[in-house]
Amino acid sequence: MVNKTRRWATVGRGAAAAGLLAVLAAGAANGQRGGVFRESRDHPAIRYTDGERNDAVTALNEALQSGDAALAFDPTSGYLRSLLDALDVPVESQVTVFSETSFQARWVTPDRPRAIYFNDTVAVGWVPGADVLEIASLDPVQGVGFWSLDQQPAGRPELTRNEQCLACHLSWDTLGVPGLMTLNTLPLPDDPNAYAVGWVTDHRSPLEDRWGSWYVTGAPPTLRHLGNRTEPFEYIPGGGDPAPVLDTLEGVVDLDGYPTPYSDLVALMVLEHRNHMTNLLVRLGWQARVDAHAGATGGRTAGGQSAPTIEEAAVELVDYLLFVDEAPLPPGIASTSGYADVYSSLGPFDSRGRSLHQLDLDARLLRYPCSPLVYAEAFDALPAPALDAVYRRMWTVLSGAAAEPRYERLSRDDRTAIVEILRDTKPGLPEYFQGEIR
Repeated sequence: MVNKTRRWATVGRGAAAAGLLAVLAAGAANGQRGGVFRESRDHPAIRYTDGERNDAVTALNEALQSGDAALAFDPTSGYLRSLLDALDVPVESQVTVFSETSFQARWVTPDRPRAIYFNDTVAVGWVPGADVLEIASLDPVQGVGFWSLDQQPAGRPELTRNEQCLACHLSWDTLGVPGLMTLNTLPLPDDPNAYAVGWVTDHRSPLEDRWGSWYVTGAPPTLRHLGNRTEPFEYIPGGGDPAPVLDTLEGVVDLDGYPTPYSDLVALMVLEHRNHMTNLLVRLGWQARVDAHAGATGGRTAGGQSAPTIEEAAVELVDYLLFVDEAPLPPGIASTSGYADVYSSLGPFDSRGRSLHQLDLDARLLRYPCSPLVYAEAFDALPAPALDAVYRRMWTVLSGAAAEPRYERLSRDDRTAIVEILRDTKPGLPEYFQGEIR
């Protein structure tokens, strides 16, 4: 059952927040959540600041500096389109947010919102007229790193690590690791002393409590949510009037420089899912590495009641991976930008042409409710004890051995399809996944 309790947060209009995928540091996700990582990000087993990175942005930067790659500069959007191409990030993933609480707030208005573009492991943030592009990239071991790219033409543009982003992106809401979040805020009144109020959302959150200060295209007229409202309004938890309907941002946003005139609802829901899924993977990997380091050196970990065991973290991760607590979707959700087709076309595909990337949008997000981040390098890079705990828990649920009523929403057909797809597409799958499904 989804726990709807949330911790409210207030932040001043001029707060120095460095949000790429969110615009406020605090807030609380709807849904069940375990403890946080409690060690330093520069623990010897982690070395977040100076450890070797092997992610897409690091590779691109090295290619740029060696002259093996180049980026083209556009007078209107700077390096945006070229960077998206270089990182294989589809423009159809564009979602837009107009809250005023990031460190680039002076450029953000309802008619010139921040745009975010993403794939499974990389995200790029662009604000028209701003000094930099913001980039986040998932490294298999080091977790999410944050970067910026100056929006000035250069012979060899350089992507620079930007730990200023951790002012927002390292908090309870990211599970104590540098991470990602999709933040929902209520529009601010026209008062320089006003404070923003918001909370983090993911695929477990009721739709009526999502998307404050986001534009949403593709929502059915009957759907109640908090998006598309630029003026202050009375918030009624779980209720209120249906949101304004937008099929496109034309006439609402000054679209000069934006690659697409949409803020695609389907893309936004995928973003919400992948942000928290990423944090769960990083937290489990970091905790397992710290535990192994402590065992090898005879040291102690911070531990405490807020630090989950590997088994507890694995249960939480697998529940989220398999969408056990997903909020139901209403009929009529549409992808305005074409993002649904782009995402559903991604593989790998099994022998019957099925893929975990295929969307459903009829009561649930995915046709086969298992996160495609199971294919991320960060999943395979989990230390052996953590990866074993995840796989064993996955099999417990997918085989039908999990007796709790909450798992009944995964039908036998769902579980069978997921296992069959994994058998065909997931290298290194344990042998016991060939067993009988109840």
